[in-house]
Amino acid sequence: MGVGSLPHRSVAAAVEFTMNHFDLPVVPRLPRRSGAESLANQALVGVPGVEMGPYGTLAIDVARLDPDAPVVTDLRSDAFGGFRGFLELAPPSVNGRTVKWQFVGPVTLGLTLARAGAPADVAFRVASNAVASHIAALGAALAEALPDSSQLVVFDEPLMVDLMATDFPLPPDVAADMLSAAMVAGQRFGAVGLHCCFDADWPSLLEAGPQVLSLPATEAVVGVAGHLDRFMDAGGRIAWGAVSTEGPIGVTATRSWHALSSLWCDLVKRGCDPGQLRSQSLLSPHRGLASYSPSVAEDICLSLRDISRRVADQASAAKLVLGA
Repeated sequence: MGVGSLPHRSVAAAVEFTMNHFDLPVVPRLPRRSGAESLANQALVGVPGVEMGPYGTLAIDVARLDPDAPVVTDLRSDAFGGFRGFLELAPPSVNGRTVKWQFVGPVTLGLTLARAGAPADVAFRVASNAVASHIAALGAALAEALPDSSQLVVFDEPLMVDLMATDFPLPPDVAADMLSAAMVAGQRFGAVGLHCCFDADWPSLLEAGPQVLSLPATEAVVGVAGHLDRFMDAGGRIAWGAVSTEGPIGVTATRSWHALSSLWCDLVKRGCDPGQLRSQSLLSPHRGLASYSPSVAEDICLSLRDISRRVADQASAAKLVLGA
């Protein structure tokens, strides 16, 4: 599946891309088409006290921020161009399949407002209200367009990487509760997930209760093998960022496949069930693809497809079970 943003400026090309390259069709977010579709900007559309300027610039009147004010989700807004295009172009071939979409989480959005000068208590309450309102409206729009499809709603929380820092403005349990409350809005439409593209404190993030955990496939997760094993035992799925989007992109999937295979072998040695790793895993790029050209994004997705085939290969499965 895809994760995060796509590099296309054409909505139609982006919808075609996601239909062709992902097993789970992904609603595209296109920040290069419009700055209004950047992660935080999209969620601040319709928030009283926030004005969107040219090229996605934000003007925030802190005095006008009101945690109790209604937030209107206007699908005609430039911030939802990719979402609107998916609704218009995808339904005939998508209805009946699970559809994945991603939206900023309340903790990252609240930190964005706090860094813009809003008092922390106001910032996080405004963020929680905005995220819940948009999730309800967008999920309902998808359900209407695709009545036979279930949804995977993934909350994007890149700034939760600093959750354990001494200057983080929220205690870990409060941040988890805030995210968990947002997930309630998403569960109306299907499964809910949590994505962080950095090596975060995964046990703390798991406290929020996601059904899918999206994380980078790095050796850092070996230290939390027990937590991941318990998560899978409870039915959770892990979306592995299996193709790195850092630095030069390899011309084949071989390097990424060896890294993922080695990581899974290490997790098996730490007690993770190899069968669950195969059957309860999804694969994605490490993070969004907006910083690349469409052709490089396609190469990344082809590598991802190659890795998924290798995971399904019985010889590779046998090697994993043996821990070789």
